[in-house]
Amino acid sequence: MGQDISQIDSTDIQKMLQKFGKLDEDKSGALSAKEFMQIPELTSNPLVERVIDIFDSDGNGEVDFTEFIRGMNSFASKGDTQHKLRFAFNIYDIDKDGYITNAELFQVLKMMVGNNLLDDQLQQVVDKTIIYSDKDGDQRISFNEFCDAIGPSLREDIVNHLNKITSDDK
Repeated sequence: MGQDISQIDSTDIQKMLQKFGKLDEDKSGALSAKEFMQIPELTSNPLVERVIDIFDSDGNGEVDFTEFIRGMNSFASKGDTQHKLRFAFNIYDIDKDGYITNAELFQVLKMMVGNNLLDDQLQQVVDKTIIYSDKDGDQRISFNEFCDAIGPSLREDIVNHLNKITSDDK
């Protein structure tokens, strides 16, 4: 998520600094998973660990302010729709290779459905999703295939949901 933070408006950075300060309870300068989960839209989200992993670009297990700005900028209301869709794609692209594999899709969907589906049933959903979305036949989903598969209405829902995370509530 290497957006150039120099392009972010100073007012937006100030808002993010305030939000970050409220979340950083121990004043360490970095957000632990527990602190990060105070964002209301993430509290009960089964994918919160994936969100933290995407924000945590250096992989140290915490989100510092620069990582926070880059991540939150993906959600900013005036932010680019492509950035928001890329963030949603990255939820599924666990190994960060630019593709969603069958195993990655299974793993993320398992986080979402828990034990509500048997693994065999979930695998059928995953297999059908890959077959439907994979237009070039490489057995994986690229970013462009992801965008095509989700369609305009779901794309709008994703963008709207990500916009809520940057609200000034917290």
